[in-house]
Amino acid sequence: MTLAFIVAGGLDQLTGGYLFDRHVVDGLGALGRSVRVLELPGRFPAPDAVAREAAAAALAGLEDGAAAVIDGLALPAFEGCLTAEVARRHRFVGFIHHPLALETGLPLAMREALALAEARLLPRLSGVLCPSRTTAWHMAEYGVARILVTPPGTAKPAVRPEPRRNGPLHLLSVATISARKGHLLLIDALAELSDRQWWLTCIGSLTRDREAVLALEKAIARHELGERVLLAGEWPPERLGAAYAEADVFALPSYHEGYGMALAEALAHGLPIVATTAGAIPETVPADAAMLVPPGDREALARALAMVLDHTPLRLTLAAAAAKAGAALPDWPQAVRGWVDALNRLIAAD
Repeated sequence: MTLAFIVAGGLDQLTGGYLFDRHVVDGLGALGRSVRVLELPGRFPAPDAVAREAAAAALAGLEDGAAAVIDGLALPAFEGCLTAEVARRHRFVGFIHHPLALETGLPLAMREALALAEARLLPRLSGVLCPSRTTAWHMAEYGVARILVTPPGTAKPAVRPEPRRNGPLHLLSVATISARKGHLLLIDALAELSDRQWWLTCIGSLTRDREAVLALEKAIARHELGERVLLAGEWPPERLGAAYAEADVFALPSYHEGYGMALAEALAHGLPIVATTAGAIPETVPADAAMLVPPGDREALARALAMVLDHTPLRLTLAAAAAKAGAALPDWPQAVRGWVDALNRLIAAD
């Protein structure tokens, strides 16, 4: 029987979650599994009428006993149609990258609505796949009985470049420009280090959260960092390897991460990391490979950046630990096989 794989919007979106989704869909096909991708139109994560109607139509098109994977971003659209009775007739598995209610900067009413939707829907599923123990813990809080952790893979480089020992240092951040990713805090921290030699490239969407982008652009202008900070926009996955290879330090002061795929890629490329202790970051990034500071602490972030910029031996030590940790991470074929095995276990246990 064909597996339905349900996502919010197009599967080709350039975020970590959608990249994981695409690898899974491609991997399922390569393993001979028949997959039908259902791309729901409408607004997400707070669903509008179009999204809700599309979700209802997707469920109505399933045969009794069919299995379906619902990406977590699409899940709230099913609140009116994924009843306990419907759940009993099918095998639904949630693919939850992180709880939607933990997104940074949401209005209180939206946060509460998303939390309520997740609390109602998640226990109705046959089980949940998530990328980290941290996200699994949040799923258990929601009352989910069957939870399996399936981390994503990394695109391991063939050769890691030697760390730079002198000259201006290239900082890299890879993430959609949004409040949760902490770009604004990064700029405010780097403004305190304008006497050092550095430049920063931020790769990630400039359209998904226009309010965050405008705030970031204003901060860059206010601190007169326009010639040192490049907002590069989205890059396709095949270009990102070159960006990691050219960087000296990876910086991402997120307020929450359900895993941190860009951080894992930085490890795979042997980059020293400056990040936070938020969410699953300490689970993904070993302490000896990074300077991890409390989320939202600008002064601590500035001190960590200064230490990495100023002290070559520290930077080299962090880079060596990052390369060691990155070598132990699964590649994408390994990760997808683990994901498919976990999916089969959840479906069989229903």
